[in-house]
Amino acid sequence: MLMNLQIRDYAIVDRIDIEFDSGMTVLTGETGAGKSILVDALSLVLGERGSAHLVREGAKRAEFAAEFDISRLAPVRDWLAEQALDREDECLLRRVINADGRSRAFVNGNAVPLSQLKSLGELLLDIHGQHFHQSLGRRSIQRDLLDHFGKLLDKRATTEASFTNWKTAAETLQQLLDADVDRASRLDLLTFQLQELESLGLDEGESAALIIERQKLLNSGRLAAGVSTSLDALIDSETANANSLIASAARSLDSLTKFDEELKPLVELLESASIQVSEATETLRRYGEGIDMDPQRRDWIEERLDAIQAIARKHRVDSDDVPALLIKLREEHTEISNAEKRGRELEQQVDAAREEFFRHASSLSNARKQAAKKFSAAVTEAMSGLGMRGGVFEIKFSTLDEAAARPWGVDALDFMISANPGQSPLPLAKIASGGELSRMSLSIQVIASDGSAIPTMVFDEIDSGVGGGIAEMVGRRLQELGTKRQVLCVTHLAQVASLADQHFRVSKVTDGKSTRTRLQVLGKDERIEELARMLGGVEITQKTLEHAAEMLDGAPQKRA
Repeated sequence: MLMNLQIRDYAIVDRIDIEFDSGMTVLTGETGAGKSILVDALSLVLGERGSAHLVREGAKRAEFAAEFDISRLAPVRDWLAEQALDREDECLLRRVINADGRSRAFVNGNAVPLSQLKSLGELLLDIHGQHFHQSLGRRSIQRDLLDHFGKLLDKRATTEASFTNWKTAAETLQQLLDADVDRASRLDLLTFQLQELESLGLDEGESAALIIERQKLLNSGRLAAGVSTSLDALIDSETANANSLIASAARSLDSLTKFDEELKPLVELLESASIQVSEATETLRRYGEGIDMDPQRRDWIEERLDAIQAIARKHRVDSDDVPALLIKLREEHTEISNAEKRGRELEQQVDAAREEFFRHASSLSNARKQAAKKFSAAVTEAMSGLGMRGGVFEIKFSTLDEAAARPWGVDALDFMISANPGQSPLPLAKIASGGELSRMSLSIQVIASDGSAIPTMVFDEIDSGVGGGIAEMVGRRLQELGTKRQVLCVTHLAQVASLADQHFRVSKVTDGKSTRTRLQVLGKDERIEELARMLGGVEITQKTLEHAAEMLDGAPQKRA
C-alpha cells in the first residue's frame, strides 16, 4: 500500500509530507484548495508526463516521492527483481521535473526511463478521475474494463499475437502477388546478367591476384636486374662477395680461438651467417629463374582486368565484389523462378494463421461472455445499492465480420443500462442524467477493481452529481472497498467523508505575496468542524455541528 507521499515546489504546493493508513482515506477542502493537485502529483510520481509549467514559480525544480509497502505484493517484488531494482519489502519512487522541462525518474535510488516507472506504477496504484464517466461510453474502455475484470488480458495478448502473424503473412503474400506483373521482365534481365557474369568466370580473389601479377610483369626487367646485382654481391662476384668475405673472417677468428676461447661464439655467428647467405642465395636464384617476361601473358592480364572492371562499373560494385554479386543474383533468380511455389506456401501459411487467430478470438469471445454475466450481475447489484433499485446493467455483444477483425478479437460490445424499472436498456452513452452516470461510473469502477490485484485505488471526485441518501450509499460502497484494499478519495460530500478511516483537509493560505496549499490530518473535533462546513456552507450553526457529530458518531454502525 501507499505509505507516504512527499511533494516539493509543485504548482501552489511548497512542501507537503503525507503519511497514509490502510482502509479509506478522504481529502476534503474548498474548491480550488488543491485537492486534485495531490492526485495529479501521484500521477506524476507514477510516470505520467509533466512539463516545466508545473514547477512552483521561483523554484528550480519540482520533486515528488512515494513510498510503498510491497511485503504482500508478489507481482511487484518479482517485477523489481527482474529489473534488478529490488530492495526488501519497500519500494521508493521518485520524480524530479526541472524548471527547464527536463525530467528524471528513480526507483529505489536507481535512475530509470519514464516508461519503466510507469510500468511499475500500474502495478501499485490505480487512479479513477472525476471525468471517467465521459470516457466510459467508448467501446474500447468498456472492452478493457471487462477484460480486466475477467482476468482475460493474457488471453487477449495471445489473440493479438495471432492477429499480427495472420496479417504479416497476408501482407507478404500480397507483395508477392503484386510483384507478378514485373516478375517476367525481371527474370529475363536476371538471366542475361547471370549469363554475362558466368561467362566471365571470375573466382573469389582473382582480381586482386591479377593486379599483383600485372605489377610484376610490368617491372620484370627491373626485378631481373636487381636479382642479378644481389647475387653478385652475395656469391657470384669473383673479386669479392659476402659469402667469401664471411668465410675468410670465420677462418681468421677460428685460428685465434686457441689463444682466447671467448672468440668461439663469434666464429659460430659467422658460420650461421654464412649458412643464411647460402639459403638467401638459393631462394633468390629460384626467384630470378621464375621471373616471367612473357608479353602475351601481360597483354592477356590487361584484357582480363579490363573485362572485370567493365562488369564492375556496369553493376556499380567494386571488382572484388563481382563474385558475391553473382551469388546474390543467382539467389534472386531462384526465388523468382520458385515464386509460384512460394505463393502456394504463403497461401497455406495465411490460411493457417487466419484459422489460428479465429480459434483464439472465439475462445476469447466465449470467455468474455462468461465474464460479462458475472460483471453484469455484480454491477446490477451495485446499482441497487446506489439508489438505482430495479435498474439493470447488461453487456450486449455482436460479432464483427472477418474484414473488421481487430487484434483484440471479433467482439463489438456495448454497456447497456436501464436506470429505472420498465425501461428498455440503452447504451451507456445515451444516459442523460449526470447523477446516474456518476453512480454507474462508480459501480462499474468498483466492480472492475475486484478483478484487479492493484492494492491502492484513488477516486478523484467521482461522487460528483449525487447527494442525500445516495451520497451515503456511495460512501458505504467506497468504505466497503476500503476493507479489501487501500482507498484514497477526493470528495465534496460529508456523507462520504464521515465514513473514512482517515481524513485530510486541504486548504489554501496566502500572505498577500504568495499562495500555498496546506494539508492537515484531522482529529475527531476537527473532522466535525470540516463535516459541518461541508454540510452548512458559509455559516456554520450549532445544529450543523450537532448533525456533523451525529454523522461521525454513527459512521461505525453504517460501516458495520
